[in-house]
Amino acid sequence: MNDKVFVPPIKIQGIKTKLVPLIKQSVIRNTESVWVEPFMGSGVVGFNIAPKYAIFADTNPHIINFYNQIKDGTITPFTVRTFLEREGELLARDGGKHYYLVRDRFNNEHDPLDFLFLNRSCFNGMIRFNKEYAFNVPYGQKPQRFAKAYITKIVNQVAHVSELLQSHSWRFLCQSFDATIAMARQSDFIYCDPP
Repeated sequence: MNDKVFVPPIKIQGIKTKLVPLIKQSVIRNTESVWVEPFMGSGVVGFNIAPKYAIFADTNPHIINFYNQIKDGTITPFTVRTFLEREGELLARDGGKHYYLVRDRFNNEHDPLDFLFLNRSCFNGMIRFNKEYAFNVPYGQKPQRFAKAYITKIVNQVAHVSELLQSHSWRFLCQSFDATIAMARQSDFIYCDPP
């Protein structure tokens, strides 16, 4: 069994990276069943199980949009590198001023690359929204956050997901957990890890 755990590009509080090997040992399913994950979060468990067929769902539209844009080729390792190098330079120069500019831009335009930038430069990698559904996590106070090695790490994470999507039939849906569970057939495997 391969014990290497692939970490996804979006960080989530409570990510199950350290538990993936244990969870992998506990999963019993046939190769044709659909992996159904109603609380996708980071996707770390499903991405490491790597079932041929999967439904990844979450109520956070920004997570789903990010992965759908990798799936349709809008987001590529190249676009991620180019974006993070440019935005990282601006963050290094302007610090919190640039972070808050990107946060405002994201709250207006909902660009998934801005979401990735915020996720990797905000306080503690948190994802939190206020009552108006605006991302409101403060700056993580690391102006040198996007060093070359860190950008390469994120680019490699995006590349890994992109490679998986080329050989697997996965759907990313923004919907409630009960709607997702209702999609499962008797032979499918439902992995529930509610927040």
